[in-house]
Amino acid sequence: MRSTPALPHIDRVTGPEDTAPAARSRPAPAAAQDGEPLGIEAFRAFDRVREAFAGQMTNGISPGSAAMASFDWAFHLASAPGKRMELQWKAVRKWQRLLAYLWSSALDADAPPVIEPLPGDRRFSGEAWSRAPFAQMAQAFLLQQQWLHNVTHEVPGVTRHHEEVVSFAAKQMLDVFSPSNTPFTNPEVIARTLSTGGLNFLNGWKNFLEDQGRRATDRPEVGTEAFVPGETVACTPGRVVFRNHLIELIQYEPSTETVHPEPVLIVPAWIMKYYILDLSPENSLIRWLVAQGYTVFAISWRNPDASDRDLEMEDYRRMGIMEALDAVNAIVPDRKVHATGYCLGGTLLSIAAAAMAGQNDDRLASLTLLAAQVDFTEPGELALFIDPSQLHFLESMMWNRGYLSDDQMSGAFQLLRSNDLVWSRMVRDYMMGERGQMTDLMAWNADSTRMPYRMHAQYLRKLYLENELSSGRYAVDGRPALLQNIRVPIFTVGTERDHVAPWTSVYKINQFTDCEVTFALTSGGHNAGIVSPPGHPRRHHRIATRGHDAPLLSAADWKTANEPVEGSWWEPWQAWLAARSGPPAPPPPMGTPALAAAPGTYVFQK
Repeated sequence: MRSTPALPHIDRVTGPEDTAPAARSRPAPAAAQDGEPLGIEAFRAFDRVREAFAGQMTNGISPGSAAMASFDWAFHLASAPGKRMELQWKAVRKWQRLLAYLWSSALDADAPPVIEPLPGDRRFSGEAWSRAPFAQMAQAFLLQQQWLHNVTHEVPGVTRHHEEVVSFAAKQMLDVFSPSNTPFTNPEVIARTLSTGGLNFLNGWKNFLEDQGRRATDRPEVGTEAFVPGETVACTPGRVVFRNHLIELIQYEPSTETVHPEPVLIVPAWIMKYYILDLSPENSLIRWLVAQGYTVFAISWRNPDASDRDLEMEDYRRMGIMEALDAVNAIVPDRKVHATGYCLGGTLLSIAAAAMAGQNDDRLASLTLLAAQVDFTEPGELALFIDPSQLHFLESMMWNRGYLSDDQMSGAFQLLRSNDLVWSRMVRDYMMGERGQMTDLMAWNADSTRMPYRMHAQYLRKLYLENELSSGRYAVDGRPALLQNIRVPIFTVGTERDHVAPWTSVYKINQFTDCEVTFALTSGGHNAGIVSPPGHPRRHHRIATRGHDAPLLSAADWKTANEPVEGSWWEPWQAWLAARSGPPAPPPPMGTPALAAAPGTYVFQK
């Protein structure tokens, strides 16, 4: 096993040498290296500034990307008379189906619908939507939605990315006119108005003013005050045992007399605060893992500001994972580590593990990836916002501020789930006059962070756009980080309704590694599927292990071959870790010095 340095006994946050670690070795601009005058950067900066200001008016959407997608679709549709005739025929068919339903429902109030909402669309699920005239409105809208899908798909010659962009934009525009979003055509709003004498709109107006006031003063959403890190969430006992410019490393206090000798290091995504895995005590994966007899360490990422604009992906790997691993090894020497990464943290951990394997660094006992991708050919709905034009536009916006702001990120996610995050909330809060119950997961979701300009630009370009990791071209220290070199067992979790990291994409870890892989597919989405404590109702998962020399099934065949099992995936994961750990022993000492009590200081950065 590789020797590890002793745990640093100083707080390295405040030193001037740590203010911008990436900048210390930054080479001169390419223009200067190529013999061009440095003044040439002024021309490029002019374009950056123009695009940054344009981004404020377009909510971060590249006009060039939208224009190219629209032109590609419109040109090829105009050039395809056969497709246009097909659309006309389908429109007539849908009118016939609608008229048939109107006639049958007039004669029989229980007439079956001619079209059902898409999976996950709950806008018309209430009983009131099954009665006239609202059932007819819903059926007409769903048929129109289906026809619009026909209009924007399978137009010969249109690139797949442009097809998805146009379809997404068309759906967003159509959703504006959904009968569920209008108080005069929503039966639930009408019933509430009659029962309250219109007070629901008065309460809704108050809710609207309160929300706008909070946005104007940069205050969190209503109800988040009940979830305070260190008090009601992120309250698992522990201490910060290491700190550098980028991370605080938290070691959690043992709650059992003996522990498994191999510690667990958790690498969360830096796009949000780390305590997604340490929510309220009943939903905390970290607290539960400690109670199962594990020594747990977790990284809490710094919330970067404009001074951190030059932090790179390599800084996140080196200062985040590698220095945290060194610190863990100093506290628990001569023991391998169960490394666990969530979302972006899992992707970065995969890079670090591949680089370590290529350097004969054998300090890892296992690798766990939670809703994390290593291949980005099918990255989910976020791919709508990733193409060269959109990425250049986004880089200009980050260049202007030095980071990607939380409001820019949340805007993209709200667009992807507008029915759930925009329209349903508008109906509930402003038309019904109600406030939804805030949960720990919702409060965490509102506690977002920023991402440095250079790191995020590299992440999007190298991984999403150019897919360097799975193709073997992502370099660490001048050498490719090859996933095929990883030899430790891997446990991977995908979630059934994940729009950020689709489970079929997460499953692809099997294609790019030559080691034992255990894959678990759990119910829920990107966040709720991971936060799935034992005893949670209506939870299930599928799980299977593939040996390094076993044949690989397609994602669809794997799902068919493995029946769902009731319960949380946490329990089989714990059993998997225990099977790859040594016999229980007394807990290791807590790291010293204690720089702060958990959850540390970085989690409170705004």
